[in-house]
Amino acid sequence: MSGQSHILTITPLTPLAPSGEPGAYVPGVCNIGAWEIRRRRAFAIAGFVAAALLFAGLVAIQAPAWTRLFLLIPLMGGAFSWLQARRRFCAAFAMQGIANFGDGRNEMQGVTGDAARRADLAAVRRMTRDAFLIALPITIVAVLLPV
Repeated sequence: MSGQSHILTITPLTPLAPSGEPGAYVPGVCNIGAWEIRRRRAFAIAGFVAAALLFAGLVAIQAPAWTRLFLLIPLMGGAFSWLQARRRFCAAFAMQGIANFGDGRNEMQGVTGDAARRADLAAVRRMTRDAFLIALPITIVAVLLPV
């Protein structure tokens, strides 16, 4: 390692709550507050509803069972959004280097620091893996259902 410091800095200078308090930025763990969590829950519901409608449509038109593999896409999207809400962590924000604990988009704050960015990106990779591992068995069951 070079002699670089891995101190977390947040811009603008509006400080986030210390990591021990609710609503605090914790690298790789928490980067969104209540308002953003509600949005992620809504997207999760939309993804699961889309998967259910797609399944019902494919069954209604008697499409071949293999076409139900397309359920993986909305199921994974729903699972990913649900995980973001549950874990209080937004993947898109992590990739952009921002956090938002306010009640709107105008309260976003930048996150810098190599260690924080690495922790955030590792969390995104874990969340992507977990969403896939949730959606895959559901998709397989949907394909194997004799309907």
